Amino acid sequence: MWRFDRRILTQFDFFSIILIIPLVITSNWLIGEAVPALAQKQSAYVGVSIALFVFVFFMPIRRMNWLIPLVYWANVLLLLGVEFFGHSRLGAQRWIDIPFINATIQPSEFVKPALILMLAYLIQKKPPPMNGYGVKDFLILSGYILLPFILIVKEPDLGTAMVLLLIGYGVLFFIGVHWKIWVAIVILLSFVAPLTYQFLLHDYQRTRITDFVSEKPSYHVEQSIIAIGSGGMTGKSKDDATQTQMKFLPIATSDFVFAFLVERTGFAGALGIISVYIMLILHLFSLSIYNKDYFIKVVTVSISFMFFIYMGVNIAMTMGYAPVVGIPLPMFSYGGSSFINFIVLFAIMQNLITFRYINMYDNRGTKTFI
Repeated sequence: MWRFDRRILTQFDFFSIILIIPLVITSNWLIGEAVPALAQKQSAYVGVSIALFVFVFFMPIRRMNWLIPLVYWANVLLLLGVEFFGHSRLGAQRWIDIPFINATIQPSEFVKPALILMLAYLIQKKPPPMNGYGVKDFLILSGYILLPFILIVKEPDLGTAMVLLLIGYGVLFFIGVHWKIWVAIVILLSFVAPLTYQFLLHDYQRTRITDFVSEKPSYHVEQSIIAIGSGGMTGKSKDDATQTQMKFLPIATSDFVFAFLVERTGFAGALGIISVYIMLILHLFSLSIYNKDYFIKVVTVSISFMFFIYMGVNIAMTMGYAPVVGIPLPMFSYGGSSFINFIVLFAIMQNLITFRYINMYDNRGTKTFI
């Protein structure tokens, strides 16, 4: 019978968990101040995420890697289901109703880990040659990236679709693709981008871009900048944080939670949280650089890219340096889907790292270290 060998935990990446804890604690504190009821829900999401982490961590992921293509295609089918049976809110068709329990799911959120695992599966099966992937392999891998991208763009959810695209091609850039392919893509994009803006974007998407490049920011961004500027060096007390308490700052617990953070904790608090993010991103990136296992490489660099993209776009958005899109601050903004996604990805990463010497198990189910 298999028994758990505690020496396995010497391979566990405790540092990433240590860095996540202050993000979760600070987030719950801010959400609790703004809307106490939401803090209770967020605590429930954290509890569910911890249970999911434990479950996924102990799964034999490497032995079950044959399931990865099935998971990917199941998520593609869910995206197709959104097209035909989706539930609309605020002009966007992104959700599918779950019968009998009065709940909905957003398949575009589940596609991110599915795509990351699919890329890891494909790259592990056929690693890049010395000069990087050629045209044929690049087009095959691109197909797996572009299929969910196109389906998500049609919902429409351009923010999520662009994140998926950046993660997918960021992974390919890191793993290795022949340099001539990237030159060709840059030239192609220089011709396609103006046509995309003119004919393929929705009116509200063009409006967001116009608001971004115009001198006067939108109301949301203007209130966010006021909140950030009023925080000073050490922030304001709860009663003096008028932008949040008087509801001038929109969506203070999710999209603009960074502005809320700066209003309450000032430059010092913002610097502290950004430092935690930078350490986490660099730590994950280092795990991918110094690992020869392509499965671990792809998963760790994907999470690193996700944190960088989410954090960079969200913070830039709150300060008027990026268009307003629905991209949360990772593991900080209120919401269950994004938080659970990151936790599941961390659980997969921890599983791959901790059990990477699975072939060294002896017949008694314990691990033998050399």
